[in-house]
Order: sequence, then structure tokens, then C-alpha cells
Amino acid sequence: MTRRSSEPGRDTSTAQPLATAEPHTHSHSHSHSHSHNNASTHGHSSTSTIPQLNQQPQHHHHHNSHHSHHHHHHISHTSSTQPTPAATGGVTGAGAAAVARHRLSSGAERLDASLATSITSSVIEKCDSPDDTSSIEGSTTHSLIEAESSSTTADDDLQCVLKDIDEYEFVVGVAEDRNKRCRRTMEDTHAFIYNYEGITGHGFFAIFDGHAGKAAADWCGQHFHEVFGRILEEKSEQAGADFQELVNEAFLEVDRQLAEALQQGRSSGCTAIMAYIRKEGDKRVLYTGNVGDARAVLSHKERAVRLSYDHKGSDHTEAQRILDVGGFVMNNRVNGVLAVTRALGDSSMKEFIIGAPYTTRTEISADNPYLILACDGLWDVCSDQEAVELVKEVVCPTKASQLLLEHALQKFSTDNISVMVVRLNV
Repeated sequence: MTRRSSEPGRDTSTAQPLATAEPHTHSHSHSHSHSHNNASTHGHSSTSTIPQLNQQPQHHHHHNSHHSHHHHHHISHTSSTQPTPAATGGVTGAGAAAVARHRLSSGAERLDASLATSITSSVIEKCDSPDDTSSIEGSTTHSLIEAESSSTTADDDLQCVLKDIDEYEFVVGVAEDRNKRCRRTMEDTHAFIYNYEGITGHGFFAIFDGHAGKAAADWCGQHFHEVFGRILEEKSEQAGADFQELVNEAFLEVDRQLAEALQQGRSSGCTAIMAYIRKEGDKRVLYTGNVGDARAVLSHKERAVRLSYDHKGSDHTEAQRILDVGGFVMNNRVNGVLAVTRALGDSSMKEFIIGAPYTTRTEISADNPYLILACDGLWDVCSDQEAVELVKEVVCPTKASQLLLEHALQKFSTDNISVMVVRLNV
């Protein structure tokens, strides 16, 4: 059973099992203690039943949350600017060369949090200047299997992945490309964290696809996991904590903080797809949230199950919402400008471009070998099922992410491309 979040004020309906990769039915629940009079604060959801896949989607409300200021052991990676936690044989995101150099010179087997944080700041300084295209030019794959990843055998890959899954319970691979044929700048960022909240088996994964500059995506790559972490720290222990609702709170709080942080860059915004995996008793549960058209696709017995919702001007429900608040959609663009109808940032259009996410809850089983997160640079030229087919035989998530990236380039994607593959089971 997959629970999907919903826009309030609608009937609950159930989608056919796996009939379509995209869940278009939304269950609109009134079980929240917040007013439903402001459309801009609601997320949405639907209920779809997938055989043996317990999945619950929703679109949501706005909350004000107060946070204690505790920082997690994290390293977030924002497109070629920041390292990710090194798991031996696992995968790291970073100005890859800089981090690899640091690892080799320090002889560190893996990066601990304090070291990683200090590397993070130096790598940002090195890579953030637009002149330094060394790690932004061409495509970058982030792997702890140092530069040898392409020459390792399938058996080596299997051993590495098994070792990491044994230690961390998942393995992450990331590939990204500016797509220099079509794009002068790289506006995607991403972040992933092993042992999120300091708990083995918990993980945070996200991709942010910027528009009107990189400021919003950069901010989210560096701070989203912190905001969510504080909300979790405050509320996850409460009896009956609803983690889909906490994901919703995180999106709305990030959107609020982003507006304050980017007062100068009011037009900058980003789409976001995030996933959070945690242990609940003897279950592994995956929560996702998204705004815009970045997607999460879970493989289920070699079938693609979409765990996100494309918020676009071409979507009738979203177009109607825009009209209802006094906007218009022209050429599938909000007010003739923006192709996505929900995003983080975009403060100057906030009454139309809301930050309320679509969320899902899914119980992970052995039938779910991996999760694919990617921005529209992949999905514009690749179907959900095609992506699952392409990587189903690839054990190493780094190689899987690179394969999807190369596929997008071959299919003439015209956007920046970021792909993250999370290996959940072998």
C-alpha cells in the first residue's frame, strides 16, 4: 500500500495497481489540524495500491516549526562543490578530484564528519568560482572506488556493494553533467548522507534543479538536510509521528528560509526531489517529497514505480490551481514564464509557484533493488520504465548513474543532468 499525500477538499480514490507509473489520483484528507483556506499551503497525495509494495502518497499543509540548532554529521554535495560522506567502496559526491586528492594525501580510509566538513568548505572555495571548470566541464561521476570504477569487474562491483550494504544498508552513486552543448552553467545540486541522524541504515538523498540562477539550488544542497534534520530531532520521537507530514513541514520551512536567505535573488528557484529512508521496527520505510518535475522512481520486480508527481503547467489540476489564485498558464508556462508550477524559492511568484510537496511512504522489500532520483534532464528523454530497464543488471550504483546520464546525452537532452542511484538491496 503506497500512501500518497493529497490536496484537501477532494474525495479519496484508489489508482489501479501499477496501471500507470504516475499516480494521478489524489486522496484529499481532512485529518490535519490546519485551515484549508489558503491553496498555497497545501501539498497533495493519492492512494495507490501496488502488489506487495506498501506505498502511501499525499499533497500537504503549511506548518510553522521551531528548531533547535543541532547539526548532523553530514556532508552534502552541491554540484561539483561539496563532498559527501565517504563509505569505503561506497560513493561520494564532490569536486571529485579535490576530495580524491585529499583522501589520498591524508591516507584516510573514510572521511569522518569533522574532516569532511572542513574539506567541504575548502572544496567550495576552489570549485565555486565560475572560472574553475575543471570539475564542471564534461561529466563527473562520484565514486569512492577511485578512478578505477570503469575498469572493475562485475564481481569486484558486487563485493564492494555487498560490503557497503552490510555496513550502511544502502549504497549511493551519482553522475552529473552540465551538458555543455546546450548549457553555459550548471544549476543542479545534490546531497546525500549515510547514517543520517547518526543512525545506521538511515539515509537522506536529494537533487535540486535550479532555474534563474543557481542560488536556490545551492542553498538547498547545503541546508535542506539540516532543516529536515532539526524537524526530525524535534518531532520524530513523538508518539504517532507522521513522517510524511514531517517531510511536508521541511519543504515549507526550507521555502520560507530560502525567501529570507535570497532576498537579493528573488527570481531564483529550484525543483526538488528528496528521499529519506529509515527503520521502523523491522521494516525499512522510504519517504519521498517533491516539487516540480524532478522524479523518484523505485524498481519493484523490474517494474518502475514513480514516487513523485510532475508539477507542470501542462497538468490540468495544477493549471486550475494557478487560475484559481489569479494567475494564468500560457504555452504550459505559469504566467508565460515558468514551466513548473511548484518549486522552492521563486519568491517573486510565490502565490502561484508554491513549495508544498507531493509526498509518499513506501515499505521497502527485497523486491526493490534500487531507487533512481533525477532531474528533468533525464526524464525529458527517458521514461521511468526505460530507466529501470537500463540499470537492472548493473550492480554498482555509480556505473548505473553514469549509464543513465550517458543515455540522456545520447538522446539529446537539452538540460543539465543529475542522476542519483541508491542501491537498496542486492
